[in-house]
Amino acid sequence: MSEITNGKSVAEFFGCNVFSDQVMRERLPKTVYKSVQRTKQLGIALDKDIADVVANAMKDWAVERGATHYTHWFQPMTGVTAEKHDAFINPHGKGEVILEFSGKELVKGEPDASSFPSGGLRSTFEARGYTAWDPTSCAFVKDNSLYIPTAFCSYTGEILDKKTPLLRSMDVLSEQALRILRLFGNTTCTRVTTTVGPEQEYFLVDKKYFDQREDLVITGRTLFGAKPPKGQELEDHYYGNIKQRVSDYMKDLDEELWKLGIYAKTKHNEVAPSQHELAPVFTTSNIAADHNQLTMEIMKKIAIKHGLYCLLHEKPFAGVNGSGKHNNWSMSTNDGQNLLDPGDTPQNNLQFLTFLCAIIKGVHEYAPLLRLSAASAGNDHRLGANEAPPAIVSMFIGSELEGVIEALENGTKYSYGDNKTFEIGVDVLPDFPKDTTDRNRTSPFAFTGNKFEFRMLGSADSISCTNTIINTIVAEELCQFADELENSQNFKKDLKALLVKTIKEHKQIIYNGNGYSDEWLEEAVNVRHLPNLVSTPDALPEYITPKSVALFEKFRVYSELELRARTEVLLENYSKVINIEALTMIDLVRKRILPAVFRYTKDICDTGASKEAMGISSAVEKDLAAKLSSLTEGIYKETAALEEKVIAAQEQECGLPSARYYRDVVFAQMQTLRCIVDETETNVSEDIWPLPSYTTLLFTV
Repeated sequence: MSEITNGKSVAEFFGCNVFSDQVMRERLPKTVYKSVQRTKQLGIALDKDIADVVANAMKDWAVERGATHYTHWFQPMTGVTAEKHDAFINPHGKGEVILEFSGKELVKGEPDASSFPSGGLRSTFEARGYTAWDPTSCAFVKDNSLYIPTAFCSYTGEILDKKTPLLRSMDVLSEQALRILRLFGNTTCTRVTTTVGPEQEYFLVDKKYFDQREDLVITGRTLFGAKPPKGQELEDHYYGNIKQRVSDYMKDLDEELWKLGIYAKTKHNEVAPSQHELAPVFTTSNIAADHNQLTMEIMKKIAIKHGLYCLLHEKPFAGVNGSGKHNNWSMSTNDGQNLLDPGDTPQNNLQFLTFLCAIIKGVHEYAPLLRLSAASAGNDHRLGANEAPPAIVSMFIGSELEGVIEALENGTKYSYGDNKTFEIGVDVLPDFPKDTTDRNRTSPFAFTGNKFEFRMLGSADSISCTNTIINTIVAEELCQFADELENSQNFKKDLKALLVKTIKEHKQIIYNGNGYSDEWLEEAVNVRHLPNLVSTPDALPEYITPKSVALFEKFRVYSELELRARTEVLLENYSKVINIEALTMIDLVRKRILPAVFRYTKDICDTGASKEAMGISSAVEKDLAAKLSSLTEGIYKETAALEEKVIAAQEQECGLPSARYYRDVVFAQMQTLRCIVDETETNVSEDIWPLPSYTTLLFTV
């Protein structure tokens, strides 16, 4: 236990490294504190003098916690965070220094932006980019630096990060939701906030075995690996007893997250061997995005301290479940309402039904955008497998809510029936009330009581893009509803008519059944006409359709130029990831796998020759040597073919043509090569095979 946490309760040290609202109240003059609150709530810029006071207080607080540097911490389009550290020191007299931090340095930074992906928004020789303080997300101290959460843009104002669009989308959703609330007579609420709780799945493997796997080190996933004798089929790992080594890791991880004010709450074993999950308490969307990025970073750092390595790739191991990030999304008002809480009688809760129908309509009309928000080379391995939702976006709302909206559509009364509790059947255990929905783990977008759980997102993804899209599409539907209802002469009558019309036109997005079944695939595509965007190259062009561009430009979340830039960045990233994986495969085969198989084949042949010299039959050795010879010939041939295809890929037109070629040609050849190598592994001694096996990786922590 660290010095900070030693002997203290969680409540005493929680958020101790955060420049929180409480710290600001204690350290800032009242007038300055109130100005900061106005900035956080209304977006009003801080006066320079006030910014200087805030910066000095922040610096003093950080220095007390061992900070020597500060950094503007931002989220470029790489999908990870970025930081440049500057010391607080400034020259003062002869050979002396003074610690200074000005309001200007707090509010705006100027990192070199030339090497960040921009999709053509800026020339690489134009080095300047700008970071702007996000006062709604608290600064914190980590690794002897003061971290200041910021947005990131180009010199000419184009968005270069993932946070700015999220902040914009939160504002537009609040604006449109308030229009709806005013129609219901709510005059006290002044802001609607979207909240998120991102559940984070991950694998832990022994660091010494990780270091021996070039594919894991370079790509984050195993490019080769024969199936182990046991996987997850006994279902004994899920929610099972946590091994001591993992428990120690989780304990340290919780402490480090709590010190940073991150609401880490739930931890458990997941389905696959060596797979686990951490779930936080809900918080505001942009803060949740910051916290999730920090969580992923700290997961990796703490793992190394325990001799482990944390894998966040969506599919690090073939044949067992991959890892997702379940994005639990809701809307709350600053007067205390959860707008997605149906209450005890949702059929009578017209406000809830209005927001529910807006979301149903938005998901149906903009399903391709939701799909692309989870599109990546890594997640393509996971979606549609038996641990993740299919690539077809549908909504699960549960049997009770489905009955409610059917009754609304048909103009009938909804009856709950008599059974409102689960019968436990054990006298000492009380019965407990049913939720308004159960769970459907095959649904990409599921209502789970008072929130929606978007389950497509990959474990390594930033949650910013997904929540930007959800916020914007819901804002659009609320805007349409408000436009239609604000001039109504009979609000209740016109509202019910609007809701009925919405349900009739968009109910085909609702599906409460098994999303894995072949029957659903047939029905979804051919009967309901829902898009089936199987791979990343299928999904990403949806960013720049006229419909999508119009949506984002209407609310000034993205411009068309910014959308095209993001599409280019994501397509280029997809091609680069597969190219790196292919080159890693070639390197592994030629430098490690083929030499090992040759040595083993020679050993077998030498053994056979010795037996022949003693007059003993060597039929087994001859058969095995022949089989290995055939396999090595196949490996050599398919590796050469992969290399040719990688070379040919460099000649493809950039963007979508290149991505499609990597998907259809290069990746297909990678799969062919993997099949032969994995079969060879099962015929070679473990002492000789150059890579730690799946059994070793998955069952030795």
